[in-house]
Amino acid sequence: MSELAPGEGADAAAVDLSHAELLPEVVVEGSPTTALLPLATLGGTDGHVEIGIWEMTPGTATDTEADEVFVVLSGAATIRFISPELPALEVGPGSVVRLTEGMQTEWTVTETLRKVYIT
Repeated sequence: MSELAPGEGADAAAVDLSHAELLPEVVVEGSPTTALLPLATLGGTDGHVEIGIWEMTPGTATDTEADEVFVVLSGAATIRFISPELPALEVGPGSVVRLTEGMQTEWTVTETLRKVYIT
């Protein structure tokens, strides 16, 4: 599947995703993989807004975040905020989270996590 055409739809919870291994330097524990499927790029005040689906299998990995809002469709994870230091966040189906560019995070996924993101 590629970007959605105007008027086209997709089942975000069921669409097949192609996973890839993470770089060894970001893996903290386990052998998590991730998948990314951009669905649409829309014009915006900063040039563009991307909407897509992201998934991570169980394990722990670090990340440097982009400006993003996401909604968890399935799975479970704990997001630990390294910088800035904030309380850890437990997420699962229905969780809505906002991240800001440059945040340093550590994701511990206990059940394959799938989310729809807007960046």
